[in-house]
Amino acid sequence: MDMTFLYWIPLLLPAAAGLAVGLVRPLSGKRALPAVTLTATVLSLAASALIAVTRPGSLTLLSMTDALTVSLRADTLSSLFAILTGSAWLLVLIYAFGYMAEDAHAPRFYAWLMLSYSALSGLFYAENLVSMYLFFEFVTLLSMPLVLQDRTKESIAAAVKYLLYSLAGAFMGLFGLFVLYSCADNAVFTAGGIALNAAGREGLLYTASFLVLTGFGVKAGLFPLHGWLPSAHPVAPAPASALLSGIIVKAGVFASLRWVFYTVGADFLRGTWVQTAYLTLAMITIFMGSMMAYREDGFKKRLAYSTVSQLSYILLGIGLLHPAALTGALLHVVYHSVTKNTLFLAAGSVIHHTGKKNVSELRGVGQRLPVTMWCFTIASVTLIGIPPMSAFYSKWYLAEGALASGAGSAVWLAPVVLLVSALLTAGYLLPVSIRAFFPGHDFPAEKRMPEDARMVVPMLVFTLAAAVFGVWSGPVGQAVAQIVGTVLP
Repeated sequence: MDMTFLYWIPLLLPAAAGLAVGLVRPLSGKRALPAVTLTATVLSLAASALIAVTRPGSLTLLSMTDALTVSLRADTLSSLFAILTGSAWLLVLIYAFGYMAEDAHAPRFYAWLMLSYSALSGLFYAENLVSMYLFFEFVTLLSMPLVLQDRTKESIAAAVKYLLYSLAGAFMGLFGLFVLYSCADNAVFTAGGIALNAAGREGLLYTASFLVLTGFGVKAGLFPLHGWLPSAHPVAPAPASALLSGIIVKAGVFASLRWVFYTVGADFLRGTWVQTAYLTLAMITIFMGSMMAYREDGFKKRLAYSTVSQLSYILLGIGLLHPAALTGALLHVVYHSVTKNTLFLAAGSVIHHTGKKNVSELRGVGQRLPVTMWCFTIASVTLIGIPPMSAFYSKWYLAEGALASGAGSAVWLAPVVLLVSALLTAGYLLPVSIRAFFPGHDFPAEKRMPEDARMVVPMLVFTLAAAVFGVWSGPVGQAVAQIVGTVLP
């Protein structure tokens, strides 16, 4: 039985739901809107799960030439990202029903949120480089309005910055696409890399690879083009910040994985100046992001700088081109998503209930919002990498991969950077919880505030996932092992 119709569900259903709640007034009401968006998200997630199990063939959406097609096809990597995205979208959507309840422009927010989900689905299931590039641009264009939601001067400036940075990065990727088509008969993703006719053009392809990895790295906050991220997160609504940090920025990670392991191949880049330069930028970003987060007082901006740092853990694992490092990178994709979603949702809850936006103002907030702050604390311990929490294992694999990679000075420098970053992560996250739960004897007792169940339950689920994944990785570990085994045997 032909199951390729399943691709249409996560591609079109969220888009249809977004357009419906954004344009059809009866569907934007307080009862209809949750029903429409939740139904579309649940069905899309179910379709992604079926795609992962049945693994349908290729579905061509558009044929421009014999070599240029927009087509979809699933593999283990795409299924990992698609299921992670659908799960996070479902939980954050529930949270948003509480957070956005009093926002008169909430339908507009949900419209762009669902359209972004559709674009990400197309990106993850893209069969070739042309398809991925097309949906990569759609992700930028459709997620940018989420930053614009409040229509303030700050949000407009941040949205424009996000757009310009992302488009600049995408143009670098476009150059790589042109170069690749001059060296290959097609650009269909193939585990281990496609067949290249690069004789005499290795230098050009190395340059293209560096520009592609840097360009796609813009979406993931890679230095020196990371500036959009700490500007966009503080002004976006908390649900948007959570998905930007936990999922949308990983479009850059996904595109980098596709280029390195499914296009040019790890062997082509191993030992070259491209690998050295990429590892250098990743390590600089890890340290710089952690240091900036440590120095930042703004609550959400501190978490934004943390995202800059933590995403480059993943990019470091990609650049090391070693099975253990790639295992750590893919595990960190999942673990960072669940923890950073928790942290941003908790920060949004604090700001929503108390109006306090700076870390220095959070003294005693644990008395008023204990469940929220306990979720924040557990997620913080996870992100730091304290065993047996989940992120400890991803960072362990990253360090192990670095030591065994033979990648020049990164062999010893990468583990040092990871250790220093972990200490800085403790330095910028734990004081938030300490200030919240231990305000001092001179601080008057405060009455507990009611916490909206629609906001609390998603945080609790994310927090539970962060803890459970550390003890039992289950399907995640199996999927990661399968991906690594096919691209780095």
